Amino acid sequence: MSTASNPALAAALTLAASAFAAGTTLLAKALGTDALGPALHPLQVSHGRFLFAFLIFASAAVLLRPRFTRPNWRLHIGRSSLGWSGVTLMFAAAAFIPLSDATAISFLNPVVGMLLAIPFLGERIGPWRWGSTALAFAGAMVLTRPGSGALEFGALLALLAACALGGELIFIKLLSGREKPFQILLVNNAIGLTIATVAASFVWQTPNAAQWAALAGIGALMASAQTCFVNAMRMADASFVSPFFYTSLAFAALYDALVFSVLPDAVSYAGAGLIIAAAAILVWREARPRMRQLP
Repeated sequence: MSTASNPALAAALTLAASAFAAGTTLLAKALGTDALGPALHPLQVSHGRFLFAFLIFASAAVLLRPRFTRPNWRLHIGRSSLGWSGVTLMFAAAAFIPLSDATAISFLNPVVGMLLAIPFLGERIGPWRWGSTALAFAGAMVLTRPGSGALEFGALLALLAACALGGELIFIKLLSGREKPFQILLVNNAIGLTIATVAASFVWQTPNAAQWAALAGIGALMASAQTCFVNAMRMADASFVSPFFYTSLAFAALYDALVFSVLPDAVSYAGAGLIIAAAAILVWREARPRMRQLP
C-alpha cells in the first residue's frame, strides 16, 4: 500500500469517481437523443468531453505550475487514440441501450487489458484468470440480446468501446512508471482534443445553450472522475479500490430510471451479474499475493 495510506478516503473518492463517470454517460445519452434538442453526433459529444476536460486540466496546470518531464509521445498518442475511440463508441452506445447495460459491458475493460498484456507485456495468465475471462464474455453476450435489433447494435458498440479502452490500459500501464499522473492526464486530454476536433469537424452542428451546458458537464465530470480515481489509487491498493468502482453500474441504473424512466430488466441483471462476478474473481486473485505478504 502507498505511504499516504487512507483506505476510507480512497473508498470515498472511488465512489465519487463512479458517480461522476456514470454522469457522463447520462449526459451523453441526453445529447445523443432528442432530450436537449436535435441529437448531436457521438463524434461531437466526444469532442465536448475532451475540450472541457482539457480546459480544466490546463487551467490547473497554470495555477499549480507542476514540473513536467519529457513526454513519451509514442505511448501518449497510442493511449489517447484508443481512449478517444473508446469514449466515442461508449457515448454512441448510450443512445441505444440502457445506461446500466453500457456500463456493465464497459467492465470488460480490465479483462481485455489482461488478455492484451499477454503479447504486449509478456504477462502469464493462470486458470482462474482464464475462467473469469470466459465468465465476463458470457455476461457480455447475454447483454447483446441477439436478434433484438437496436439493443444488439448498441451492445456491440459498447463491446467495441470496452475493447478499445482495454487496449488503452496497456499504454496507461507503460506510462504509469515513467511520468507523473497529472502530466499523463494533461497530455492525454490535449492529444484527445486534437483527434476529437478533426473528427468532429466532419459532423459539426452548432449546439444550443442546453447542449453546450451538457457538453461542459461531461468534460467537468470526466475530469473530476479521473482526478478522484488517480488520487484514490495513491491512497490504497488497486485490489481495495477497484471493487468500489463497480458501483458506477448502480449510479447508471439510478440516473437512467430518474431521467429516462428506463429500468433494468432480467437480462440486464443476468448479464451484469456475470460480468461483476468475473471482476470480483479477478480482484480476489490479485489481492491474495498481497495478503500473504502482510505481517
